[in-house]
Amino acid sequence: MVLRGYVPTSEETLQTLAALRLQSLNSDFSTHAPFPRLEELFPPHVLHARLPPLPHRPPAKCRGARLRAGLLAGGLWGQALAKQRAERDQRLRGRLREEGASTMAAIVEKWKLLQGMGRPEAMAAYVALVREWPGFGSTLFDVDLQASPVGAGPQRLWLGIGAKAVSLYKPGEPEPLDSFCYGRISSFGASDSSTFRLSVEDRDLLFETSQVDEIAQLLKTYLASAGAQRLPRPQEPPTSPPSLEPSVLPQGLCPAPGPWQHRPPVGSSHS
Repeated sequence: MVLRGYVPTSEETLQTLAALRLQSLNSDFSTHAPFPRLEELFPPHVLHARLPPLPHRPPAKCRGARLRAGLLAGGLWGQALAKQRAERDQRLRGRLREEGASTMAAIVEKWKLLQGMGRPEAMAAYVALVREWPGFGSTLFDVDLQASPVGAGPQRLWLGIGAKAVSLYKPGEPEPLDSFCYGRISSFGASDSSTFRLSVEDRDLLFETSQVDEIAQLLKTYLASAGAQRLPRPQEPPTSPPSLEPSVLPQGLCPAPGPWQHRPPVGSSHS
């Protein structure tokens, strides 16, 4: 999940995590040690974020302009544009290779400093760094907040469900935008197959998500495991009591099942 960008931290820390992973995999630095690909050590989106944004292409203002654009695209002008795009893509790929080489060099330098560290120590140090994020241990869902301030459109957020609270994060930000302890949640449930409603005191929050059932079940599980006196009232009570086994609680930072593949928790032997 570090590689997928679900542990917001500094680039320096991400390089240290990559070095600790190399130490865990290969022991001390050696020029003969097998090198994983950079994307297996370091989040690719960090490198892509360094590249210049693609130029904005304004839309045609009228039918005549669209027609002229279509005619030009089919002739020599279209060929020239295609050549420019190919040259731009080649420059971006070259820049990406340069950034990747620079990042790998920085990771290797940090790896050399770990000489003598055993695999259990490297793993423990790795987990200790990840645990510095206050959201460690939460299950994260990608959601679109629909009940946003007046005049604002849907907002892409992380919905983090932990043992003590539900938190909302701006993707990539370490601190939550807001956090609600379970005692403040008055009700929750599905408004429809793709909309989850969370009522917090006098506020109603609507989230667009493909994982309505997973969010609802996880909330019930955490509330039960925390020994809550009463569960918040689901908007559509089930016909029979759900199974609330403490053993199903997620361990460590992981995304919810669904769009993402199941991954071992951070801190496991596969981290």
